[in-house]
Amino acid sequence: MRRGVVFLIGLLLPSAALGQAPPAVHASYATYAAGLEIAHVEAGVSMGPRDYSMDLAYRTTGMAGFLFHGHQYYEVQGVWYGMRPMPNHFVGQGTWHGRERLTDIAYEHGQPRVRRLLPTDDDPREPVPETLQSNSIDILSALMELIRSVGSTGRCDATVRTYDGRRAVEIEAHTVGQEELAPSRRSDFSGSALHCSFSGHMVAGFKIDGNRAREAKPLHGSAWLAPVVAGGPPIPVRMSFETRWFGDATMELTGVRKSRDAALARGSG
Repeated sequence: MRRGVVFLIGLLLPSAALGQAPPAVHASYATYAAGLEIAHVEAGVSMGPRDYSMDLAYRTTGMAGFLFHGHQYYEVQGVWYGMRPMPNHFVGQGTWHGRERLTDIAYEHGQPRVRRLLPTDDDPREPVPETLQSNSIDILSALMELIRSVGSTGRCDATVRTYDGRRAVEIEAHTVGQEELAPSRRSDFSGSALHCSFSGHMVAGFKIDGNRAREAKPLHGSAWLAPVVAGGPPIPVRMSFETRWFGDATMELTGVRKSRDAALARGSG
């Protein structure tokens, strides 16, 4: 569940346009599987001509909250470098089944440096080679790249590699085209949105005693992006994706606001 919600994405970034930074956008989402709500998500996006930040917080709800109780918070700050986002600092922290989880990664010249990783005894894994860590980005930076690409080019075709301190994942995204989303009781959005398909598969960091074939199997999904506030970037208004825990899941936009402030305050959601 932890990686399924944030596994939304992939990417190609055009050069930054100079000018006044657009307002930060705060969005709320409900996530469903098998007709039931399984998670509540809050996301904050702040994107300037030279830098960016993003927060994402979620918690399980309903029966999923009973079976997989937990909450998670992610945040990243970075800068734009030509055609790419370059994260400076990524942090993920949360609690699952009463156990604390923490990922703290700093980036130096494109190389991720893991500063803290908890729990230290979590499912022993094969080490990720430095060649696959080098020039990788975090999953939030990958999503920011997608958002900026859609806003500037109207397309979302690219490939990136993410690394979370334990696993390296290759993600591909492709443009499907503009589509009309019908009104839904689950969502605050209806109208035209760009449909992007994506898939991702683990390339390193497999569990030593795990099912390698199962872990390497690609997960697929789709994201629909559209601008939802005046002057703001296009953001996901709907997403559907496969998970290894609940099967197919769908995430629907349920609320949005804009602010000149930084993204989400820690602990929201």
